[in-house]
Amino acid sequence: MSPTAIDPRPAAPDAGPNADVSPEAAAARKRLLTVLFVGVFMAALDAAVIAPAIPALRSAFGVDNRQIALVTIVFSLCSLTSTALMAALSDRFGRRTIYLMDIAGFALGSLIIATSSSFGVLLLGRAIQGLSAGGITPTASAVVGDTFPPDQRGRILGLIGATFGMAFLFGPILASILLVVATWHWIFLVNLPFAAIVFAMGYRALPRVARPPQLPPFDHLGITLLALALASLTLGINRAVDTLTGLTLWPWLLMAVAVAVPLLVAVERRAAQPIVPLSLFGTTQLRTTWVLCTGAGFGMGSVIFISSVAVAAFGTLPSKAGLLLLPLVLCSSVASAVFGRLQNALGPRTIMLSGFGTLAIGSLLIALAAPVFWAFIVATLFIGAGVGIVVGGTLRTVVLDEVDAAQRTSAQALVNIGISIGNLMVVAMLSALADQAGGGLPGLQTAYLAATVVMVVMMFVSLRLKPSRVTATPAPAVA
Repeated sequence: MSPTAIDPRPAAPDAGPNADVSPEAAAARKRLLTVLFVGVFMAALDAAVIAPAIPALRSAFGVDNRQIALVTIVFSLCSLTSTALMAALSDRFGRRTIYLMDIAGFALGSLIIATSSSFGVLLLGRAIQGLSAGGITPTASAVVGDTFPPDQRGRILGLIGATFGMAFLFGPILASILLVVATWHWIFLVNLPFAAIVFAMGYRALPRVARPPQLPPFDHLGITLLALALASLTLGINRAVDTLTGLTLWPWLLMAVAVAVPLLVAVERRAAQPIVPLSLFGTTQLRTTWVLCTGAGFGMGSVIFISSVAVAAFGTLPSKAGLLLLPLVLCSSVASAVFGRLQNALGPRTIMLSGFGTLAIGSLLIALAAPVFWAFIVATLFIGAGVGIVVGGTLRTVVLDEVDAAQRTSAQALVNIGISIGNLMVVAMLSALADQAGGGLPGLQTAYLAATVVMVVMMFVSLRLKPSRVTATPAPAVA
C-alpha cells in the first residue's frame, strides 16, 4: 500500500476514526487497525495461555517446579530487555519492517516450542517469542501516533489496551479446550495462523517509510547497559537465580543495577542516536508519566493474588478460582475501551485519578472485607475497572503528544518497561508482606492494604499531569 493511502487529516473531536476521510482511506485505516489489534492480541494471548499449559509441559519434559518456572522467566526477561532494542530499530528502519519482523519471530518461536524435543529447545523458543513480543505493542502504538490525529489516538489505544483483557479472558479457556481435545503443542501452534494473517495483511496495510540515506552509529554500548540493568533488576526482584542455584545473589544483582544506570546515563549523553533519549525525561509531563506507568504495572500485577484470596477466604478449589476473575477481566476490557473514548473530554489527569482511585477502593475492600463474598466480588469489579483505566490508552497518548515522531517507538517502549517493572515490584512486595504477616488470608489482606497505599500515592502523582484535553492537531504525514 502506498504511504498516502492513509489520510492523516484529523477528524472532528467526537467523530469516529474514519470520519472526514475518503472511502478508500477509511478502508485502509480499518485494515491497519485490524493488523495492529490482531498482532497485539496474539502476543497477549500467549502470556494468557501459558499458565494452563504448565502442568502438561512439566509432565512432558520431566522437569520440576523450579525448572518449569523458567518457561515464564525466560519469556518475561527476553520481552523486557528487547523492548527498547526493538523500539530503537523501529525508529531507525521503520515501524513496518520491525513490526513484521517481530510477528515472524513470534511465529518462529511458537513453532520451535511446538516441535521441541527437549526442555532446552523449548526455552529457546520461549526466548525467541519474548524477544519478538517485546516490540509488538510499542511499535503498534507508535504506528497509531504516526497515522491518526491526536483526538483519535486515545480511543484507539484504549481499544488496543482492551485486547489484553480479551486475551486474558479467552486465553485460559482456549488453552483448557485445546488440552482436552488435543495436546499442549496446539497451544503454541494456534499462533501460526494468527501470525500468517497479520503478516500478510501487515505487508499490505502498514505504511512504508523511506530509510534515511545515512544513519548514525548504533548505540551498542547503550543497549548493552540497558539490557544488563533490566535483566539484573528482573532477576534481582523475583530471585529466580537464587531459587535455581541455592545462592543469595539478589543483592549483587540489584547492585549491578545501581552501577549500570548511571553508566547508561553517561553513555546516552554522548551517543549520536541514544537507545534511551534523555530528552524523554525532559518535561514534568513525561517524568510524571514514567512514574505512573510503574504504578499502573503495580496495580495490574496485584490481580495475581486475587485467586489466592478466593482460595483462602472461601475454600474455592485452586483449579476453579480463576473463574472468579472473569467479571474482573470483563470490567477491565470495558473500562479500557470506554475511558479511551472519554479521554479527550476528561483529560489525562482526571482519567488517571479515576483509575488509581478505583484501584484503591478495590484493594481496600479486599483488605477490610475479603471474607464477605459480595464484598470480594465488588472489589474484583473495582480492581478490574481500575486496571483497564490505568493500563488503557491514556498514558500512551500522553507520551505520543509529548515527543516528536522520531522518538515515538522509544517512548512507547519506556511505557512498556515501566509497566513491567511495576509488575515485578508488586509480586515481590506483596508476596513478602503476605509472608511476614503470617500468610493465609490475614497476610493477603495486609498485602492489599499496602497496595491501597501505593494506589493513593499514585493519585497524588497524577495531579502533576496536565488537566486539559488533547488538542486536535494534524498527525504528521507518513513519509
